[in-house]
Amino acid sequence: MHTQALSDSTTSELEADQQILASKLSDWSASGRPFWREQLAPYARPNMTRSVLDVATSVVPYLVLWVLMYLMVGHSYLLTLLLAIPTAGFLVRTFVVFHDCAHGAFLPSKRANALLGVAVGLLVFETFAAWRHAHAVHHASAGDLDRRGVGDVPTITVAEYRARPWRGRLAYRLFRHPLVMFGVGPIVALVIQPRFVPRSARPRIKRAVLLTDAALFALVGGACWLVGWRDYLLVQGPLVMLGGAVGIWLFFVQHQFDGVYWENGDRWTFADAALRGSSYLKLPRVLQFFSGNIGLHHVHHLSARIPNYNLQRAHDENRMFHDTPTLSLADALRATRLKLYDEDGRQMVTFAQARRMAVES
Repeated sequence: MHTQALSDSTTSELEADQQILASKLSDWSASGRPFWREQLAPYARPNMTRSVLDVATSVVPYLVLWVLMYLMVGHSYLLTLLLAIPTAGFLVRTFVVFHDCAHGAFLPSKRANALLGVAVGLLVFETFAAWRHAHAVHHASAGDLDRRGVGDVPTITVAEYRARPWRGRLAYRLFRHPLVMFGVGPIVALVIQPRFVPRSARPRIKRAVLLTDAALFALVGGACWLVGWRDYLLVQGPLVMLGGAVGIWLFFVQHQFDGVYWENGDRWTFADAALRGSSYLKLPRVLQFFSGNIGLHHVHHLSARIPNYNLQRAHDENRMFHDTPTLSLADALRATRLKLYDEDGRQMVTFAQARRMAVES
């Protein structure tokens, strides 16, 4: 009872904040211009010193710890696994560098962003051009019920779930199960899926995927020749699993939480999707460091050209961000229970809640 009361209280507070923010967005939209563009422009300027420091505190320690894991694997695999924890953290931070390069936000030059992005992409097993395109689609369609499916975590509505045959419902339930999403998901998302060329992809992206696959084949093959395929898997496997699981969890909770904004295309707006459909995941400082400030997702979605090291300052200095949905670490962990979007109630629900709704109706 006490837990339910706390949950209801938190939901009520969030709904009140959402109503205030919706009112403000309505006023801003009436002006007929993107209200945030000039206001956030000062933060969307890469600083070379900060960018170099970002690489020095992400890519460099990841590679150093990576080598240490290989040197240690033959002596103590338990210590190797313990070392995998901070190494996976730096892998996540390295992915944020890759992510910023994809937005052209990390370095002043477009060409420099692309070159660094391609290089770092090999460390995170991604094709820069393909991932940049899919992620741009995600930014343009996040929160739009009519444009789901590209660059996001597949999500269906309660009505769509009920309309599926039992096999379809079972497949969706399995996909959304934590053991599948955070256990099998990292292998699929980082290792398998990026290796295939989408049929609808442009020729330039198809070539980029094939070239990346060839480069990874050479790098992984060289590593296996140097240290042996067994040691390679004993080291790289835990990093993919840990880093990938954290990355999927971060991406999930930033767009799937209590009170999240989802809307049909004719009523969907970019500003609403950024400020009400993206969370402010307020993490402890050490976790914010390893996640590269990506928890400030509401700021990032409103202005993707802001580099990760400027996100906190942009949030702190602009009142427009102070009423956005804020999640604690505990809130974010609980959000993984949410599976379906209820269009009537305008909220994410669990399978159990959807079942109760069906009985009550």
